[in-house]
Amino acid sequence: MTEVLFASDGHVATITVNRPEAMNALNRAVREGLAEAIVRFRDDPELWVAIVTGAGERAFSAGADLVEMSRRRQGEFGDAFWEATAPGPTRGLDAGKPVIAAINGYCLAGGLELALACDIRIAADHAQFGLTEVTRGIIPGSGGTQRLPRLLPLGAALELLFTGDRIPAQEALRLGLVNRVVPATELIDEARRLADRINQNAPLAVRAVREAAYRGLEVPLEQGLRIESFLSRIIRDTEDSREGPRAFAEKRPARFQGR
Repeated sequence: MTEVLFASDGHVATITVNRPEAMNALNRAVREGLAEAIVRFRDDPELWVAIVTGAGERAFSAGADLVEMSRRRQGEFGDAFWEATAPGPTRGLDAGKPVIAAINGYCLAGGLELALACDIRIAADHAQFGLTEVTRGIIPGSGGTQRLPRLLPLGAALELLFTGDRIPAQEALRLGLVNRVVPATELIDEARRLADRINQNAPLAVRAVREAAYRGLEVPLEQGLRIESFLSRIIRDTEDSREGPRAFAEKRPARFQGR
């Protein structure tokens, strides 16, 4: 069985963790498959937005495969150091393009860390969220302690980190952990509608906005404004930046090409 599925339709890629019998737990094969899928998406100029989801209706991902983790740490196979250093979407492998998480059920521990590494999160109404590592005597090791406090108010993030509690989709929405909650039957369609809406815009401009926003979070405002200005000058030299005003003047939809 292929642990990570990759499909494309128009300018949208769909990346699916495919271990429904194991609640889409993240074993080594899944992590390597996710890294390969992100690189494939990143390097294909015809793919502009990706949707990441889990197979089945029960789980986006319930987290790391604890059986494999236990064996690895007890020396039965592999290298325990790999767990903390393997490249992937949670460990610095950036697609440089928008990624939407379509969260269809349990989104726990490493599964939530995967969702946090995406740009936008849409949840099914039965989804549950939590960074549960402390209940197993470990800590989030794929960005949870760093990304969650950057996304939520610090107190809310620390409560989730300290307790390991799970929260339902509506509470995740209230906190700002997810962008929207929809019935499970509408989840993928809603993610696709959002991807298509993003893809109506100039893809290079969208990527520049994404880069400016993320880089700006880490620096003082003055430096962030310089980053924005630099990227703005680059985008002004693209074909799409000329197509947008031309289409407006000609009263027609813009035909952006990503050039």
